[in-house]
Amino acid sequence: MSLARPAYPSSRFAPDPIVDLASKEQRARLSRSALLGFFALADRWKLRDEDARELLGGLSSSAWYEWKKKPDRLLDVDRITRISYLVGIYKALHILYGDELADQWIGLPNRNAIFGGATPLAYMISGGLLAMQTVRKLLDARRGGV
Repeated sequence: MSLARPAYPSSRFAPDPIVDLASKEQRARLSRSALLGFFALADRWKLRDEDARELLGGLSSSAWYEWKKKPDRLLDVDRITRISYLVGIYKALHILYGDELADQWIGLPNRNAIFGGATPLAYMISGGLLAMQTVRKLLDARRGGV
């Protein structure tokens, strides 16, 4: 006796193809806009330069100012991934909260057990990429009503 396979309804929806960040061409295509987006996000969040540099994985001060002056550069996988998480966090905050609170949220002390009374910014700076992923998941879960 064979079990019938579930039949899924047909749909016009097709997910976007996954971007291969190992591909130098894909990173070259995304790097400038990712960097410009990060600079805009850092401005909206009123990040201090040293905090913004740490969110990017510990960029030197001289490199930071050079990147701001000349954003046409190839980012590595780590930095594009960091920026992707941060843009997702920014978007989720603006869906969940009004613009003012959304832009202040990462700098406000938070009683959620994840943050332990610290700010989400401090948590992400100390925890790096994995902490950014956790914050993104938290906000996505809130968006989903969890």
